Amino acid sequence: MRTACTRTLFGVPRRNKPTSRSRTVDRDEPRDPSLGFEERESGADGEWLVRPISGQAATKTYRCPGCDHEIPPGVPHLVAWSADGRVEERRHWHRPCWNSRGQRRITRRR
Repeated sequence: MRTACTRTLFGVPRRNKPTSRSRTVDRDEPRDPSLGFEERESGADGEWLVRPISGQAATKTYRCPGCDHEIPPGVPHLVAWSADGRVEERRHWHRPCWNSRGQRRITRRR
């Protein structure tokens, strides 16, 4: 059995190790096709439904609640809302802002 290796600058093979994730994703739960392809995530801040948005599908400008910067059209990002909340409460996030939401507060533009 061979594992995937990548050659480094000096020709010494390096094994690619999978990265660990701090979140749990339930992929076996049935999905409503009308809602898209969201995933259920569990974190310290509760249960979330998260849907990735490709750059092609991003056609409007949104404001990320994690950093308070705009997400311009064409930039891949994700949409998240509370699993027990309504779809109207969804917010568009930069992926790094979403992944680090436990280390910083949500900002609001006033």
